[in-house]
Amino acid sequence: MTEDHRRAHGAPSATETAPPAVSDCVESRPMRADAARNHEKILQAAEEIFALDGVMVPIDIVAERAGVGIGTLYRHFPTKEALYEAIVMTRLTGLVATADECVSNPNAQEGLCTFLREFAHQSSEKKDLFDALGQAGIDVKARFSDTVDVLMARVDTLRQRAVDAGTVRADVGTTDILNLVMGSCHAAGPSGVDDSSLQRLVDIILAGIEKRS
Repeated sequence: MTEDHRRAHGAPSATETAPPAVSDCVESRPMRADAARNHEKILQAAEEIFALDGVMVPIDIVAERAGVGIGTLYRHFPTKEALYEAIVMTRLTGLVATADECVSNPNAQEGLCTFLREFAHQSSEKKDLFDALGQAGIDVKARFSDTVDVLMARVDTLRQRAVDAGTVRADVGTTDILNLVMGSCHAAGPSGVDDSSLQRLVDIILAGIEKRS
């Protein structure tokens, strides 16, 4: 149909943007309170089950643990991969938000310490989950590289602020610090170290990167 025929018959112009699909409109609406609760329950149940039994567990087990129907689960997460991604993104964006709060702390050293303690806590708490995702061939760093880059940039800001304040050694990089914390979490895992003992390990790391006068 030519452009003149389109106008004559009331058809939209070829250059006009088609109206959004119904699904696009639904996606843009705020989630209802009950739907938000179901969303969170599914994520929590999936984290627990995947950490304990691996990511190959049937999806209906996740729905049962969450106390929702399988149809409800699929409305929120159409595929198991979508569920994996939601879990990881929730954790990563939470850490970015924590880093943002710490950057706003006027005390640079306190901001860095607060973030590293929370990072250690979450790394230890979710270690089994991320191990299970890794064993399933899911490369978190590669699949979520943009968000990981944002997080690393925030942590680098925290480190640099502490360096500029004269409290952290300038020769210690952001990757060095995070590797030390993650290494402590992994080493502590098999020995059943509790959170207070893990935080003591973080204290030792902080003492090691402290700038000496």
